[in-house]
Amino acid sequence: MIKTLRLALPLLFGLAGPAFAADLLVKNVHGYTLDAQGRLQRFDAMLVDHGKVEAIGNLAKLQPEAGPARVIDGGGHALLPGLIDAHGHVMELGYATVQVDLTGTRSLDEALARIKAYAKAHPEAPWIIGGGWNQEIWKLGRFPTAKELDAVVADRPVWLSRVDGHAAWANTAAIKLAGVTAATRDPHGGRIERDAHGNPAGVFVDGATDLVNAKVPEPTPAQRTAALDAALHEMAKVGLTGVGDPGIDLATFRLYRQYADQHKLTARIYAMIHNTGADFDTISRDGPLIGYGDDFLTVRAVKLYADGALGSRGAALLSPYSDDSHNRGLLFQPQPELTAMIEKAFGKGYQVCIHAIGDRANREVLDSFAAAYRVHPEAKAYRNRVEHAQIVAVSDIPRFKTLDLIASMQPTHATSDMNMAEDRIGHARMAGAYAWRTFLDQGTVIAGGSDFPVESPNPFFGLYSAVTRQDHQGRPPGGWYPAQKMTLVEALRAFTLDAAYAEHAETTQGTLEPGKWADFILIDRDIVAGPPADIWKTRVLQTWVGGKQVYAAE
Repeated sequence: MIKTLRLALPLLFGLAGPAFAADLLVKNVHGYTLDAQGRLQRFDAMLVDHGKVEAIGNLAKLQPEAGPARVIDGGGHALLPGLIDAHGHVMELGYATVQVDLTGTRSLDEALARIKAYAKAHPEAPWIIGGGWNQEIWKLGRFPTAKELDAVVADRPVWLSRVDGHAAWANTAAIKLAGVTAATRDPHGGRIERDAHGNPAGVFVDGATDLVNAKVPEPTPAQRTAALDAALHEMAKVGLTGVGDPGIDLATFRLYRQYADQHKLTARIYAMIHNTGADFDTISRDGPLIGYGDDFLTVRAVKLYADGALGSRGAALLSPYSDDSHNRGLLFQPQPELTAMIEKAFGKGYQVCIHAIGDRANREVLDSFAAAYRVHPEAKAYRNRVEHAQIVAVSDIPRFKTLDLIASMQPTHATSDMNMAEDRIGHARMAGAYAWRTFLDQGTVIAGGSDFPVESPNPFFGLYSAVTRQDHQGRPPGGWYPAQKMTLVEALRAFTLDAAYAEHAETTQGTLEPGKWADFILIDRDIVAGPPADIWKTRVLQTWVGGKQVYAAE
């Protein structure tokens, strides 16, 4: 790579340079990339050979070196490195395309109508599965109930995940099939919502969802492949050339490896194994899988969970919820158990990525990492991550730097949660909530993501939220807690170079420096020169991965 960089520099600075071998010349673009130091670079042409960038620079200098290379005319459009979502659930995105989708419903009645229509259109389905509901948007002031679901589907079980994936809504048929009654105790790390008589009311939070999940039929092989195909198409459509998939099981690992072997992956997947149980033991038997299939599949991380989510009041807080004084949320396991899981993963050479949303969960994660480092000091270099780092005590934020932890954060969570976050935690705790600027100013790496399908997989929504802290209608004026905004370059870095860094891939992905994979996108507007208010409107025209086109807009 050093040699290639030295060859490219004369072209970048307009000096004579030696000839390049190339099979692709991309010209007539407003090209942008970061360099290794995160500085924005501009170019109007790029040479690619065997899937990797040979040079970027001025067309007048590059064209003579292109030889018989295929020429792609960018039509004057902007070109960016392919965007990387550091935290997106690939298979769940695919399943969401064929299940009942309640995303965007504005009321309980609208959601029930959508469920009823889906059930009528799928009379053969033994279960009605789906998700995306949000009682905060519905302005219910409570969770929905099983009886409300029964009114539209009573002949078979219904099981619908909340938008955050940390609660689910069941009808009576599903509750009975799971054998849940008033006598069923709340499992550790979970809560069964109950009516005035102690009976299950219909919503299960965090660990309690396992009670019903155990009865849901496993997807068939055909359903799995259809879901992966759908997810890959959707990712290419929105310009994602890479994703960190947090929490895969053994069946998904095998499917990803099969797709890599068959050259069917159209995005680079950095997969994190769910927990350190039996699937981890099997997958990790031969150690981490790194750069498999021309860097299309890497499995070198473990995903653990410390708590739930804010919207379902499962995020673990140091003090009670401001809008529920008897509730501090849910920790998924005692801290010694979390530490032991980290140590097990470290012992096999795996990076650890831990979901932590509440300030209590974040503190326990920090304490567990500190304890695990005492046993495995070498693991401090593994680029371990806190997924979400959403509400952190201000005094704990510097510990991310001390412990060399990456903050894997999702900008759209802030703009989605701003309708309820302060109600949940009060004004004082907002000082450490969605605190991107505070993390950046202390030198903590932020890996940008979306948590799709909890949020849209569209990374331009994330870039827009990071820069404006507003919804798509420009509210609130000036942004929500605007002191925590990112600059556009910082946001772009979070979704490119630093997302790659969080996956140990910054030498092969994340920028269009010579020697790296030619993962790039053409888009319909110049987000660098244009107004920030329009970033979310960006449409992807073409997506290329490893010098091969994987998507073209109609």
